[in-house]
Amino acid sequence: MRMKRRALLQAAAMLAAGVGKSRRGVADTQEAASEAPPMHRAPPLAADCHIHVYDSRFPTAPNAILLPPDAHIDSYLIVQRRLGTARTVLVQPSTYGTDNRCMLQALARMGAAARGVAVVDVEVTVAELRRLAAAGVRGIRFNFAMAGAGANIELLEPLSARIADLGWHVQLNIKGEQIVQLEPLLSRLPAPIVFDHLARIPPETGIDHPAFAVVQRLLQRGRGWVKLSGAYLESKIGPPSYADVGAIARAFIKAAPQRLVWGSDWPHPSVHAAWPDDAVLFDALCAWAPDDEQRRQILVANPEALYGFPKGA
Repeated sequence: MRMKRRALLQAAAMLAAGVGKSRRGVADTQEAASEAPPMHRAPPLAADCHIHVYDSRFPTAPNAILLPPDAHIDSYLIVQRRLGTARTVLVQPSTYGTDNRCMLQALARMGAAARGVAVVDVEVTVAELRRLAAAGVRGIRFNFAMAGAGANIELLEPLSARIADLGWHVQLNIKGEQIVQLEPLLSRLPAPIVFDHLARIPPETGIDHPAFAVVQRLLQRGRGWVKLSGAYLESKIGPPSYADVGAIARAFIKAAPQRLVWGSDWPHPSVHAAWPDDAVLFDALCAWAPDDEQRRQILVANPEALYGFPKGA
């Protein structure tokens, strides 16, 4: 019944938006229409470790290809209330390149309950890195999975070295095939690695894909983390179960539950078809990790370890 209600609400929002309407402001419309909470309750201090914000008042990078509609932090706060999460990690999108102002503005608005992941280049100064750290940034991102993102593989090692002493990590949006090719480089990085979106492992091969073994080795060495996010990006089955990528998620949970975090990937900027329901995505996580204590580890304890959130009671 809940699923049916969500579908009806989303259809009504699309009709209200009008045929052929620009996607500008679609995030606001969708979040206003999606009211049903998840079937599972989030534990206290749960963290959504992967969202983006977009604001047309900030200039886009010259090479940006992904140009989503505005998605403001006020719209995300509606999602946060639906999900019952309390902490958030804002990730700098490729749309703005190394201009982190949009992300930092939202980070300041959310205060101590949020952390950030920035994008920088080799020209970043020590003073700027310290300023970002004071603002709540705890890592830098490289987007190798998307054309036009501007990420340079040659900068990964030197920038990793520069941020390691800050206790930061490098976050990678990277395809499974690229992970295999770059294993020697990834294995020697001085900063820990956070793999976006289940490491983008193709569900057709799943845990038999060599990238799974590469990532698992990094997790077991304490040098890697995986975000259980973006299930819809690679899934061929889709909601509500995302069963094909769910098999990969369950394998990571079995192998290294202490090295996993979850993220909604709101506002789902890479989606051009049916809009994912954040409550359904949260319920998918709960199906992959049915044990309450394991779920608390992924949603509370692991984000505290990775992002430096204060430890809960």
